[in-house]
Amino acid sequence: MTRTVKLVTLGLLVILLFGLSLGCGKVWVPLDAWFSSDPRWWIILELRLPRAVLGLALGAALGLSGAVLQGYLRNPLADPAVVGVSSVAALAAVAAIVFGLGSGPAIFAAAMLGAGGAVALLAALTWRSPSAITFILAGTVLSSLAGAMTAFLISIAPNPYAVAEVIDWIMGALTDRGWDDVTLALPPMVVGAVLLLLTGRSLDALALGEAAARSLGIRMGRVRLLVVLGTGLVVGAGVAVTGVIGFVGLVVPHLLRPIFGHRPSALLLPSALGGAALVLAADSLVRLAPGAGEVRLGVAMAMIGAPFFLGLLVRERGRAWI
Repeated sequence: MTRTVKLVTLGLLVILLFGLSLGCGKVWVPLDAWFSSDPRWWIILELRLPRAVLGLALGAALGLSGAVLQGYLRNPLADPAVVGVSSVAALAAVAAIVFGLGSGPAIFAAAMLGAGGAVALLAALTWRSPSAITFILAGTVLSSLAGAMTAFLISIAPNPYAVAEVIDWIMGALTDRGWDDVTLALPPMVVGAVLLLLTGRSLDALALGEAAARSLGIRMGRVRLLVVLGTGLVVGAGVAVTGVIGFVGLVVPHLLRPIFGHRPSALLLPSALGGAALVLAADSLVRLAPGAGEVRLGVAMAMIGAPFFLGLLVRERGRAWI
């Protein structure tokens, strides 16, 4: 099967899951109710369509950023959480909730400011070093510090309602997201995705090692700037509107690497499509959970991601015994 056929198949899967995301939920909306005067059509237009658009964009952004980071750091366990941007964005949003600075746009603005601050700190901590190792270390420091500060803010929250709101937000969800959220999040996600897609050739050269990449004319500072800015925009916007949703950037490149090959640039577009498919499928499933409420998308992704890596671990152990 050629690469084009594989991409078309993956694209069709995304379209199918997008349609499923519009139709399924606590109330099923059959196809004959679409584009009609049926009142259930308004459920799609006002509730499910913006949610599906946001899920598609979020999944594509997280899948793409995961593939770029794994190629840039030459580490198959790298994902957006490694660089600390999502943790710092979450910290800023939690601070806005705990101190009662507002809701909706205020939380979005706080999270984007947090993501911007994380990007600036990453650049300041690593701009003199040409090695990707310092990038990982700086990201680990930011992530750990932001996690500790988030726990501290929760512990000093003024009332249990603020704690409940923070915990609910941190778990990550697309529930009740509307066109306002799409309008806020989509522009930075698109700009960030374009920046990340520009790194393809450099990532291929980096697969040969940093010294070989420099000898081929790759400017490491430019690559790092594209990776940091692109990741900051897509992850910051994603965290700002949905909370923390992990594992997408980690799982999707692993799933697609055996199909599309190990060349980093060849994995970027498939990872974006795969991430969109995974988030759309997971978001459809969380709505079908028994009971009146929904399972949080961040919880569902963790329930998918952890068994996936357990299976990977068991497979690698099996190979070691052969």
